[in-house]
Amino acid sequence: MHKKRRQIEGFELWLTLLGGLVLLFILAPLVNMFIHSSPDSLSEALHDREVTDSIWRTLTTSMGATLVMAVGAIPLAYVLARRQFRLKRLVQGLIDLPVVIPHSAAGIAILGIISRQSLPGQAAGWLGFDLVGHPAGIMVAMAFVSLPFLINAARDGFAEVPERLEHAAQNLGAKPRQVFFRITLPLAWRSILSGLIMMFARGMSEFGAVVIVAYHPMITPVLIYERFGAFGLSYARPVAVIFIGVCLLFFVLLRMLVKERSRHVRS
Repeated sequence: MHKKRRQIEGFELWLTLLGGLVLLFILAPLVNMFIHSSPDSLSEALHDREVTDSIWRTLTTSMGATLVMAVGAIPLAYVLARRQFRLKRLVQGLIDLPVVIPHSAAGIAILGIISRQSLPGQAAGWLGFDLVGHPAGIMVAMAFVSLPFLINAARDGFAEVPERLEHAAQNLGAKPRQVFFRITLPLAWRSILSGLIMMFARGMSEFGAVVIVAYHPMITPVLIYERFGAFGLSYARPVAVIFIGVCLLFFVLLRMLVKERSRHVRS
């Protein structure tokens, strides 16, 4: 018994060591970047209007893209979780496509849709602005690459809700709309909120698609790239450190919101 126990502990130790190497691989570049950023350079970046404007623009466009697309993404996720139909696997594959294609290619594809010659581009022109080089174009690019995270998380959340609860409510006279908003949505809310957070976070970090659609006005990932190319690592690193700090802050706060919401639903 003791020998078997030691074998299990030894195996778990090896697993822990291997997992620790992966964590080190993630943490080492980030820690190194923070260590080599002086307080003076961080303070200078924080007082740089271009940096703060880009961070604010990144947050607002990513949040806007998430909220706008959620209006259609959540119903689509419900349909995928509850209905069987022809070409369902094809639809699911199309949803995951933005994750696997190069994001520079995604930017080229989006550019063809929102250019001045396209119907959306012409509609934007009638309203007095150009989607290319506009925050709305940035939102489109962010939404395209991050939407799968929301749809897949919401679909999994809806799939975990027992259908018998929906059927019971319908048998008691509840309308489908009431069942969805009063039973299904509250029970799947934790997964949906996690998907919203992941979509928001993925949108904030997007570079490849955005830089093709809208180099200006700059979001922070594009600004970091520009400063690295124009001035070198010492100028780009403080901006990267600040932006990573902002991303971590928002991510932690939103995750705390998920836990608080989950605790409230259970109670």
